[in-house]
Amino acid sequence: MVSQEQRRRQLAREKFLRQQQRRTEARHKARVRNAVIASVLGVTLIGSLALYTTGVLKQDDDKTNAAAEVTPEAEETRKAPDPCEKPAEGKVKTQTWKKEPALSIDKSAKYTMKLETTCGTIDVALNASAAPHTVNSFNFLAGKGYFDHTKCHRLTTNGIYVLQCGDPTGTGTGGPGYTIPDENLKDASLKNNTYPAGTVAMANTGQKDSGGSQFFLVYEDSQLRPNYTPFGTVSDAGLKVLKKIADAGESTGAGDGAPNATVVIDKATVTAS
Repeated sequence: MVSQEQRRRQLAREKFLRQQQRRTEARHKARVRNAVIASVLGVTLIGSLALYTTGVLKQDDDKTNAAAEVTPEAEETRKAPDPCEKPAEGKVKTQTWKKEPALSIDKSAKYTMKLETTCGTIDVALNASAAPHTVNSFNFLAGKGYFDHTKCHRLTTNGIYVLQCGDPTGTGTGGPGYTIPDENLKDASLKNNTYPAGTVAMANTGQKDSGGSQFFLVYEDSQLRPNYTPFGTVSDAGLKVLKKIADAGESTGAGDGAPNATVVIDKATVTAS
């Protein structure tokens, strides 16, 4: 005979088993349901992706076709025409000197440097009284034909706006073998750390008194610390030549590289008056 306590335990066990069975059945149904849902979602997702991908490819195709059909768009991808002439025949001089040339200029005289370039003539009024060592060096180098047939190797079109020349190697590392002292760094024209358009100044290595033969011509006001000897001013006609060169852009597209224009100094002369 089963006692009341045993009967209670048996009923409890049966109840537990029924609960476990219901839970098992519920889990099974849930798995089936989820599998069906996942299957449906998977088909929908794949279909959506297919539609999306098809749409993107169509748009790309449309853009490609449009670009191929519109002539101005195709022209924009090509390099702009070179606005300059072919360089004159001749070879770059490679001579260097161990010492800065002795001062031989008349500080009270007016000196002009003429750069006959493939892009046009650039006349520069030199400031011999404020930068005698620099003007004397350019008078010496020009007399030796040092600048003739050399490329202007650098153009900046972002932040600062300069054309850099004066390196026979065309790499930005060349020089005459000697250096000259910094001069005229407190010139009144250099207000608010700005080199105004038309300024001609010496490039250097960043060290004091490290100028050589490389110089830059500013075609638009440029923010620069007064660390570069200003020694001349470009004429209005010369500025137009510089702007033509700048409008052709530079090779990297980042604002600092070789000019797209073929800028070669066919002949450089310095004269006194």
